[in-house]
Amino acid sequence: MKITVVIPAYRVREKVLNVINEIDSLVDKIIVVDDKCPDGSGKLVESECTDKRVTVIYNEENLGVGGAVKAGFLFALKENADVVVKLDGDGQMSPHLIKRLIKPIVNLEADYAKGNRFYKIDSLNKMPRLRLFGNSMLSLINKFVNGYWNIMDPTNGFVAIHKNALRLLPLDKIENRYFFESDMLFRLSTIKAVVSDMPMDAIYEDETSNLSISHTAISFPFKYFNRFVKRIFYNYFLRDFNIATLEIVFGTLFLLFGVAVGAHFWIRSAFYGILATTGQVMIATLPILVGFVLLLLAAHVDVTSVPQKPLSQIDMD
Repeated sequence: MKITVVIPAYRVREKVLNVINEIDSLVDKIIVVDDKCPDGSGKLVESECTDKRVTVIYNEENLGVGGAVKAGFLFALKENADVVVKLDGDGQMSPHLIKRLIKPIVNLEADYAKGNRFYKIDSLNKMPRLRLFGNSMLSLINKFVNGYWNIMDPTNGFVAIHKNALRLLPLDKIENRYFFESDMLFRLSTIKAVVSDMPMDAIYEDETSNLSISHTAISFPFKYFNRFVKRIFYNYFLRDFNIATLEIVFGTLFLLFGVAVGAHFWIRSAFYGILATTGQVMIATLPILVGFVLLLLAAHVDVTSVPQKPLSQIDMD
């Protein structure tokens, strides 16, 4: 298979050349995407890198890490890449792990592979505590949102993808900036791509993150809710209809009915002093319990429905 590495370059002038030099010969092509870098990372690579595998392309405006990666992905497809690896230029990801990252894709066992910094407990000591907590919470949320219950560390940017999955993804609809990795997983779930994790250590030195925590806290919840609703609709109503569909519909109706009735009796008791009878309490409680159980059963179906057959096994040429 033809292996291509995409390196988004934005303010990585001090480290990008070292990263390129560590990429071994199993990689056929290296695409450096200068994302309107004010430090001229792309020009530096063009002038000082002697590796003939390297091609530098330039974004006319700063699109963020996702926008730079997507530009690299499209260029790689035009260059007939079979597997495309995204590698950061700041040294946080070891190029020596590429061989291990792409192994399940090359063996046609997965369509998308990603790093997982949570696999080994010892490696977590290297991760800043705030980042560790944030990534843990995002991992849990992403399981619900994307349906990949078998993976952790969804925001890990060390990824590889097979050309079949890449061709099916609507790259123009995927987020350009820091929601890119989560949005990729959502889009992969809609095409039923197989995703695998690769254990890796976290590397943290003196790099500076451009991520705004306040902006993330405000914008991410809505984006996650939006993707969750879309995934449920696509997978259980539009493209398929199964027992989980019925459980979601009736579970939601029972739950809403129970909550509405309970709220009615509570308001009547609080404001008018009319106490609810035992029968009225049961009318509110039983639908809530039934609805909750039905939604749990739907979640069980969802957990056991993680894609297993890779798209990479299909001949799409």
